Amino acid sequence: MANLENGTFKKLDVVVVGGGLVGSLEALFLAKRGHRVRLYEYREDIRNTPQARGRSINLALSIRGRTALREVGLEDHMINNHGIPMKGRNIHRIDGSTYIIPYDSRTKQCIYSVGRNYLNGLLLQESEKYENVERFFNHKLIASNLREGFLSFQKTDTKEIVEVNADLIIGADGAFSAVRKEIMKQPLFDYNQKYIEHGYLELCIPPDSNGGFQMPPNYLHIWPRGEFMMIALPNQDCSWTVTLFMPFTHFKSLDNEDKLLKFFEKYFPDSIPLIGKQKLIADYFAGSASPLIAIKCRPYNVEDKALIIGDRAHAVVPFNGQGMNAGFEDCTILNQLFQKHHDDLAKILKEFSDTRWEDTFAISDLAMYNYIEMRDLVTRPSYLLRKAIDDVIFWLMPKVWIPLYNSVTFSTIPYTQCIKNRQWQDKVLNRSLLFLGTVTSPVGAFYVYKKFVGLS
Repeated sequence: MANLENGTFKKLDVVVVGGGLVGSLEALFLAKRGHRVRLYEYREDIRNTPQARGRSINLALSIRGRTALREVGLEDHMINNHGIPMKGRNIHRIDGSTYIIPYDSRTKQCIYSVGRNYLNGLLLQESEKYENVERFFNHKLIASNLREGFLSFQKTDTKEIVEVNADLIIGADGAFSAVRKEIMKQPLFDYNQKYIEHGYLELCIPPDSNGGFQMPPNYLHIWPRGEFMMIALPNQDCSWTVTLFMPFTHFKSLDNEDKLLKFFEKYFPDSIPLIGKQKLIADYFAGSASPLIAIKCRPYNVEDKALIIGDRAHAVVPFNGQGMNAGFEDCTILNQLFQKHHDDLAKILKEFSDTRWEDTFAISDLAMYNYIEMRDLVTRPSYLLRKAIDDVIFWLMPKVWIPLYNSVTFSTIPYTQCIKNRQWQDKVLNRSLLFLGTVTSPVGAFYVYKKFVGLS
């Protein structure tokens, strides 16, 4: 349905299900366009609740996410007042020594460690500035008719039923989306989910005795150990969020304090004095390993009435740092389509659904690959050699040769194109190495000379 009637703009009545990062950001984009927005969230207002254990408290913000925040006027605040720049990976060997792999040795770009709760709270607080945005917390979606724009919620505190109608329903309610569950009932909806065999568990490195960082703060610290790894991101209070990723069988085997300490003494010895033995034991056994899921599905829309975005459309494993950034990019692209099609929902939702899935499938595959890179490949000489070659060519020809990580993290090049660029680069390097290997042998030199110079 077009929303320009006789040249007059028609305000849409939009319901966004999910008040997390992507949902609250999308509410801001729609509010800026003048539409009425009602934001429904199952949980309490995150601004009034403590951080839930097991949910990563900090995230890596890169250019795709920054672009979206810039559009709603929040980028400068996050970068200048909150985010901690991380300019590379700081790799921890078993013997305790470290080495640094810069993210961008040419232009010195970096990613930023940001607090999940802080950013979510900031987005919600920003929505308070718009009279056309209403927020409803403690509302659980219990029924819907998406084709009719109908939703039924139950208040989790009073059990009261609330029924609403909307011109557009946007599902932004996480990887286990209630809105997507309803879309799955539609004909021709493709859905695939994959749990990997590895889980994660969060630990913490506290500040030092003076209240400062115990490690150099401007890096993502990684302890790669082949089949598993540990990472640490800096927090504003000078603590570190430490995440241990490994197969569930490993977690299950570490079932007492002695086994846990022996495991860390063998694989992560330098982390023990940073975390503290007693804190390590307490934090490890305070919870259990959480699963990691990747979701691919399509289409994302139900006619011109409903759309899913963010994790509910394309949950990815966290190893490329693109989950939040890809979700925020959804909001940017959707806003561009609102402008392009003058708020015509039929055209907007169809184009988003027809085109976005290819890039979200691509970043899902890239995230899976990056786990192998982070826990294993970064320790191999072949990886470091390839990284050095990429950096040199990128320095010489920055518009022609953009390394894979740089294109994913420091550009808005579509994810599918990032993969195609990498495949082209692989072909160029393979052919170059084959040529060099040929000409550096006497027989090869003779062959090349005869073939290309014309020796008779």
